[in-house]
Amino acid sequence: MVTATDRARISALLQYRGEPSSDFDLNKDLEPAIKQPLRPAGVLVPIREAADGLRLILTKRSSALKHHPGQIAFPGGRVEPTDVSPVEAALREAHEEIGLPPSVVEVLGQLPTHQTVTQFEMYPVLGWIRDDFELTPEAGEVSEIFEVPLSHVLNPANFTIQSRRWRGHMRSFYTVPYGPYYIWGATARILRVLADRVAQ
Repeated sequence: MVTATDRARISALLQYRGEPSSDFDLNKDLEPAIKQPLRPAGVLVPIREAADGLRLILTKRSSALKHHPGQIAFPGGRVEPTDVSPVEAALREAHEEIGLPPSVVEVLGQLPTHQTVTQFEMYPVLGWIRDDFELTPEAGEVSEIFEVPLSHVLNPANFTIQSRRWRGHMRSFYTVPYGPYYIWGATARILRVLADRVAQ
């Protein structure tokens, strides 16, 4: 049975924010010569209790989206002027994208920010889901909602570094595949930060 000890342990891991990560961590030669202002985005890392252990909820983005179409992602999005903070943006976006009410989410803390090649600064917010809710994908943004055992993405041995050509250059990135789901890029990088922290 999951107890308050689990929440307390995860929260303790987040007390130290640490250094930001980046899509350029493995690709220093691809960093843009001209630094554009980063656009803040709040993303939720939603953890829930299931009969077989803790689970992480992820989404598959719609192939019609402008940024990162078809990729595996955390629910989340750009911080709007009406958002008080990236945390509020993450909760609002999770409600819009997967039907998760903010009232059932206990915010445990934040991981270091992550810069993407598309010039977003992501603020990952870990949220503990306290009650059941109905998963409802927002058709315009989310093509699928699925879950991964938290233990899978907390094991550094499940991560690999792969490469592909991007804008004429070879780009390397982290991956942590699960079944038919190819989790890579910024999502995998953020999860690797969490995995490394748990493994310490």
